[in-house]
Amino acid sequence: MTTITTERATISRWDDVQHSLSGGGDGRSCQCIWPVVSNKEWEATNVEQRREMLHDEIQTGPAPGLVAYVDGEAAGWIRIGPRAAQTRIVRTRAIVAATDEPLDDPGVWSVTCFVVRREHRGKGLNAELLRSAVEYARTSGARLIEAYPVDTSEGTHRSNDLFHGARSTFLAQGFRQTGELTQGRVLVVRELD
Repeated sequence: MTTITTERATISRWDDVQHSLSGGGDGRSCQCIWPVVSNKEWEATNVEQRREMLHDEIQTGPAPGLVAYVDGEAAGWIRIGPRAAQTRIVRTRAIVAATDEPLDDPGVWSVTCFVVRREHRGKGLNAELLRSAVEYARTSGARLIEAYPVDTSEGTHRSNDLFHGARSTFLAQGFRQTGELTQGRVLVVRELD
């Protein structure tokens, strides 16, 4: 029986964050910094600089994401936090046009990234990461969570293109679709009690 747990990404879990991000896909090179910088900043940084940026963000707190563990081994990552702090989100025209929420509202949080190590894919980690992220947002005072997943119901999708998550994962966790962003991407929201 496999045991899946999640923990907030704190500086004491730095090695686990790095292990989660380095198991396939773009996590290692991105360091999950893409959502919080402009295109210009992104293009001006290398992997080591992005790693330092993520380290500083985690060290400063609050935790910008969660780490999933499979039987105690770091296996996955989700980025969640206030949408206003994820500057790329509030600068993305398709999201700005689709959302009904004020862009500077600190009570609106966003899920922007999932990473699961190759050897742990297909075990339900994204669902567990999302469930835990919803609880993290709720206990941190968020009133609503937005996400921008891929609608996988049509066409084929490379696993590397699913870092936004799959629409079906969000709908199964109580999110509702409120708009289309671009072909194959949708806006989903979940209000929190």
